[in-house]
Amino acid sequence: MSNLPPANASSLEYWESVCAGDCDVVAAVEHYLEVIEHADQSTSALLELTRESALTDAHAAQQRLAAGESPRPLEGVPFTAKGNIATTAGTTTAASQILTGYQSAFEATAVARLRRAGAILVGKTNLDEFGMGSSTENSSVQATRNPWQLDRVPGGSSGGAAALAAAHGWGFHLGSDTGGSIRQPAAFCGVTGLKPTYGRVSRYGLLSFASSLDQIGPLTRSADDAGVVLAAMAGHDAYDATTLVDPWRPNASSQPLRIGVPTQFFAAGVDDEVARAVRDAAAQLEADGCELVTVSLPYTEYANACYQVVSTAEVSSNLSRFDGVHYGQRGAAPDLGDLYANSRAQFGAEVRRRILLGTFVLSAGYHDAYYRRALRVRTLIREDFDAAFAGVDVLLGPTSPVAPFPLGDKIEDPLALYACDVLTVSANLAGVPALSLPCGLDVDGLPIGLQLHAARGDEGTLLRVASRYQELTDHHRQLAPSGGGQG
Repeated sequence: MSNLPPANASSLEYWESVCAGDCDVVAAVEHYLEVIEHADQSTSALLELTRESALTDAHAAQQRLAAGESPRPLEGVPFTAKGNIATTAGTTTAASQILTGYQSAFEATAVARLRRAGAILVGKTNLDEFGMGSSTENSSVQATRNPWQLDRVPGGSSGGAAALAAAHGWGFHLGSDTGGSIRQPAAFCGVTGLKPTYGRVSRYGLLSFASSLDQIGPLTRSADDAGVVLAAMAGHDAYDATTLVDPWRPNASSQPLRIGVPTQFFAAGVDDEVARAVRDAAAQLEADGCELVTVSLPYTEYANACYQVVSTAEVSSNLSRFDGVHYGQRGAAPDLGDLYANSRAQFGAEVRRRILLGTFVLSAGYHDAYYRRALRVRTLIREDFDAAFAGVDVLLGPTSPVAPFPLGDKIEDPLALYACDVLTVSANLAGVPALSLPCGLDVDGLPIGLQLHAARGDEGTLLRVASRYQELTDHHRQLAPSGGGQG
């Protein structure tokens, strides 16, 4: 076998070894498939491997390099896609019974662009059904476990992606983020997770949860990896009218930065150990030359309530198509009414709950009282962020108010699960980019996540701060002890 980089190497470091001829792509991809399959035995993070197509792509990449062709930006780098992102290899089920066995005839734009950049799809990862959940326990297939401690949740809804990212380096993992579904599991599993600006990455091929909030992004070993993956995916797409026309560019400035620390991000409910670790991270950046500024985001107090109204309203609309006639598995029934009922009964309890809530807030007599009022609050939250970014470059706070909790601890209490997203939903409502990166472990050895926000369109500054913090620390280098993927 060719020389393989260490298990905690980043995608960029692996790519550099491929470009230097030190690492054979086919051997590396075969090894990576074995690693994540082994990790899956303990974490249940995978929905499936796409082994055959991955090895076909690996052979093609190695042949290109052997022929002297210039390596592409992600040549030979393995990646997985969340189960709600369309791929022609494997199935795209969103971990829902209603889409059992569904094979997409097309690829999501993000996946197609990554493959054109040389990345190799190796599998599909588990998620809360249709992305609805904060623990990856709402999958109709299996509950995913946190590789740091197997009796804990990995976060959600991109918990499968986060669990694999924590188990081994080299590769990256595509997730989707509607209210924190990339960043919260990244925090729980001790990896880097990026939610780009709304519209930065095409949503074409992403099974819709809430269309005005959804965004595809990567879970990676480092912020530098996230920047390379974002560069490959980003850009206007004719298939998604909400994509941004202006190209994304890295921030190469070396000037000191002003970091805003919102008081609301450290309010009641944030665990003391979490708050202490995040403040320590802020102090490290301050010692490195950044200026810390206390700021206020007063309307974020209402962000979670606003999010629940807006997101469920859009769920009610988006998932109405899955009725067994237009889309989805058709339930057996003697007449049309029973057909609809039996088909939609294939949705899990959490999906049905959100459809019902959304239908209620959009119904006659309640539309103005709930949905329209939530839209007004959303505007105020966006204005909060705009005002803050007039005086600072990034905002800093915890990703999650708590450390990973035990499996089954909150699954019967939806309101407790919704509260896990209290620090992440604001970024989706405001449309700003946000990133979670590891900043230490708690007394039980569980990861703690540091969250950064930047102004709309300014992923460059966001990634610059995250990259600098990772130059000062090695938290992002630590692999999960129970991941089973360190060989």
